[in-house]
Amino acid sequence: MAKMALSENSLKVLNYLKENQGVQMTAKDIADALGMTDKSVNGVVTLGLGNKKGYAQRTDAVIEVTDENGNTVPKPVKFISITEKGLAYDHAAAVKADAEAAIAAIKKEA
Repeated sequence: MAKMALSENSLKVLNYLKENQGVQMTAKDIADALGMTDKSVNGVVTLGLGNKKGYAQRTDAVIEVTDENGNTVPKPVKFISITEKGLAYDHAAAVKADAEAAIAAIKKEA
């Protein structure tokens, strides 16, 4: 059975997304706020919260930034947000489910 509970970093990112629901944030924004690297946040969003779990999603967007010459130019970005499924995630219930599954597996082996 797949583990239900999130890792410490996944839970940290999920809680941050919950607290900042509706705010447009990139991986760098989240990383800076949580003291993590962009790479770690991207890994958490892809593997820990995204893909199969569906707790977070990326949305492609284009923002305007000022380049080194002072010109306004478009820049593609990916905003990260929490999903309804992510909002409904209950960590205590997931930890309990993991413990019950582990106990059942031990009993089955015995």
